[in-house]
Amino acid sequence: MTVLVVLAVVAAVVAAAVGYVGWRDRRRLSSDDEPGVVRAARAERHRRAAEREHVQSDGWNRGGHGFTG
Repeated sequence: MTVLVVLAVVAAVVAAAVGYVGWRDRRRLSSDDEPGVVRAARAERHRRAAEREHVQSDGWNRGGHGFTG
């Protein structure tokens, strides 16, 4: 009987912790996701990817890499 009570208490504590963390994360995500900030971050990520792609293709085009280099 004591083992069942201990298991029930542990299960209740775990369920409460999971519920609290889920609630806290959902609240934090909803307030941080401002459309302007998200759009600016997406544009910055796209710009960096384009620069990286340009630098890599520029090296290949000049023969600095691969079998010719």
